[in-house]
Amino acid sequence: MDAWKRKLRMGMVGGGQGAFIGAVHRMVATLDQQVELVAGVFSRDADNNRTTGTELYLSPDRVYDSYTEMAEAEARLPEDRRIDFVSIVTPNVSHFDISRAFLEAGIHVVCDKPMTYTLDEANRLVEMVEASGLVFALTHNYTGHPMIRQARAMFRSGEMGQVRKVIVEYLQDFLMVPHEKLGMKQAEWRVDPAQSGIGGTMGDVGTHALNLMEYVTGDPVREICADLSTFLPDRELDEDVNALMRFEGGGKGLLTASQISTGEENGFTLRVYAEQGAIRWAQETPNHLDVWRYGEPRQTYTRAQGYLDATAAAAGRIPPGHPEGYLEAFAQIYVGAVAAIRRHIDGEPMATAEYDFPTVYDGQRGMQFIYRAVESSQNGATWVAM
Repeated sequence: MDAWKRKLRMGMVGGGQGAFIGAVHRMVATLDQQVELVAGVFSRDADNNRTTGTELYLSPDRVYDSYTEMAEAEARLPEDRRIDFVSIVTPNVSHFDISRAFLEAGIHVVCDKPMTYTLDEANRLVEMVEASGLVFALTHNYTGHPMIRQARAMFRSGEMGQVRKVIVEYLQDFLMVPHEKLGMKQAEWRVDPAQSGIGGTMGDVGTHALNLMEYVTGDPVREICADLSTFLPDRELDEDVNALMRFEGGGKGLLTASQISTGEENGFTLRVYAEQGAIRWAQETPNHLDVWRYGEPRQTYTRAQGYLDATAAAAGRIPPGHPEGYLEAFAQIYVGAVAAIRRHIDGEPMATAEYDFPTVYDGQRGMQFIYRAVESSQNGATWVAM
């Protein structure tokens, strides 16, 4: 079957009325006209589920009552009708069970982050993906920005030399107000240990910070020393994180993540200082990459220019001066996953090392980071090996 001659068929679990990230996934998955949504179970609430399916113009017989029913029913359909992959956009407490159901049904998976509820689940999911040979993509969407891919190319080629210092910050004021008591679904599950796991802000945005710096530098964190804080009453999970890091290559780093930083909207910034130069990238101005070299004028690289690495050029869609942002970068994760799934359908699967999107191993790494950070903080901010 030549999978390159048709759109891939996507199913979705989660993302019903009132959910933010599900709508984002639907937009970005279809941005490049390579995917069509054909099936789903969008909510545990039957009315919400059916209404969402109707609003998305899905056939009623492809709007299922549960993810287990969906996985089993789709696996029974002829190859020219069943979904090629499922997108999982539920709170992370359910990610493992949903992923397992579809992997066992022979269906590829795109999963929102954090990947699982516990580290044990993450380890088990790695084993399942390896045994299945199926594609598993994790939507650390910031890795899709063209200028992040430019920075990655500069470090991975050796051009920037050994990493000496990393400062990464992800600051929001999203949880300054107890939105979970005011009916906001996105806040309710994030501050609830029963749904979010042992990490609050560390899991929600801290894992993005870890993933981005390791994606760019290729230098894994070896040890961390973390201090996690909670300020609002009645909350159990961390709202603010400060962590020191030691890297495998000998460099040092600082990670700060917060969702109670007044006035911050989505202040995600990465600075990497290396022996041959430095870079700075900020999510709120994502089309620019600052590049600094000792004794030389500061430079600002911009997207869609001829001097960029091929991987950065391939991640762009429109000419210079036309801003690209969150949705386009997010869509790049789907572009990569779709290409890998097409290859798999055609009997020529890519090696995981060839993937240009975050994988099950990145998800496992994120869960390790959450657990080690919590362990460090509970022990009085001691150094803990990753």
